[in-house]
Parts: sequence; structure tokens; C-alpha cells
Amino acid sequence: MDDVELSELMHLVGRRLRHGYLHRLEPLGLSPGQARALRVLIDAGRPLRMVQLADELRIVPRSVTPVVDALEAAGLVRREVDPANRRSTLLVVTPVGREIHERAREARRRAGQELFAVLSAEQRDQLKELLTAVDAQFR
Repeated sequence: MDDVELSELMHLVGRRLRHGYLHRLEPLGLSPGQARALRVLIDAGRPLRMVQLADELRIVPRSVTPVVDALEAAGLVRREVDPANRRSTLLVVTPVGREIHERAREARRRAGQELFAVLSAEQRDQLKELLTAVDAQFR
């Protein structure tokens, strides 16, 4: 198999994984972008400014506003004035947001389990090792 075929196969498998994840996120009322933003906020371990969230998501700051608006409307995050700079707003994950994040994380895990169920445990471990090696070159 040449590089073009391998990259096409990776693209196809990635699409199947995203589709399975999207299907499992729907009952939670989240889009993949919202779930990712929530994950970034929780992984930060502290409240972030919107511009920091945009940087972490690698999107322009104006694009993060509708994502945060939707998360706030769902009660998953709240905006608070930054005590260090009263002109800035911090994004704080609510307890409900933490619960939904855990459910979204489980949805992602289940989507992966279903997709890779055709492989043996040894094959899954080998695939994980290979993909880790490929990803490591960019860190």
C-alpha cells in the first residue's frame, strides 16, 4: 500500500470515528466543537479567558463566541469577571458541565471501542503504538 492509499484509509477511518462520536454526542446536546471546548476548559485546570480558549482550540477568537454562548446557554460554563483584570472575562466550568464532559468522554471512548472491535487486543495495542509514534514527531 503506498502513502496515498494509507492516508486515504486514515481519513476514512477518522471519518467513521467522528461519525460514531457525533451520534453519541447528540443525546447530550453537544456538537463535537462544544465537547472539545469543554474538554480544553477542564484540561486547563483553571478558568480561561476566551482568547486563551481560542488559542488552545486553534481558532480565531470571534469563532469561539458562539461555542461559549451555546455552552453557557446549556448551563455548562459561566462567564465571570477576571479579578486580576476586570475588563476580562473568565470561563468557568459548572458542575453540570463537568458531568456532561465525563459523559462526552465516555461517548468518545465507546465510539472508538465500537470502531476497533474488529481488532484483537494485541492489534489494538500495536495500532496505538504505531499512531503514537507518528504523532510523536509533531510534539
